[in-house]
Amino acid sequence: MKKRIALSWSGGKDCCMVLDTLFQKGYEVACLVTTVPKELARTFGHGERTEMIRLQGEALGIPVHFIECSYDTYTDQFVTALQTLKKLYKITGIAYGDLYLDEHRAWGEKVADAASVESLYPLWSQKEDALKLLRNFVQSGYKAIIVRVREDVLDETWLGRSIDESFLQDVQRTTICPMGESGEYHTFVYDGPLFSKKVQLENGEVIHLETTKKLEFIGYYLND
Repeated sequence: MKKRIALSWSGGKDCCMVLDTLFQKGYEVACLVTTVPKELARTFGHGERTEMIRLQGEALGIPVHFIECSYDTYTDQFVTALQTLKKLYKITGIAYGDLYLDEHRAWGEKVADAASVESLYPLWSQKEDALKLLRNFVQSGYKAIIVRVREDVLDETWLGRSIDESFLQDVQRTTICPMGESGEYHTFVYDGPLFSKKVQLENGEVIHLETTKKLEFIGYYLND
């Protein structure tokens, strides 16, 4: 019997790589888990509209479970949600897309232990392996674009760029982690091998936030 797993989902390339890896290894991803601030229809991770995440879930054929939480109670509400998902989807574990930041892994393991489920880190590696991981994504067939950048390391000309061979070459000329593991940039995956439909994104506008710039899309829908 396949193990049923929840997948922590931001909508970006890392969690998509985890999904593909789990699929190749024979796991069943029962649901995608995305945290959202209470009373705000956007994701905690990248600030994307929840509707865009729903479209990804629909294209992938996997239900999305949104965890409404606040900064003060984030961990407790995540644990409670995992306990609910154990009953609802019969999951035995939760997978994360973290690469090499020990504090992130420690948190993920903590909440999994509290909910009595297994924690999985299919992409876990060394910092120096980040370029190889990026190359793997570029060659995977999945399509993603940059939707957010940290102003202190990347300017807005990076927004809207595809994660492709050109990006792979250019990011090596910067000082950032090629995978953006410290939040240097965030991505949105809109198509690929496991997608039954493409998430069409239209009319992107650059908006300025406190320390980042973001590409805000006015139109988004599924396209055959």
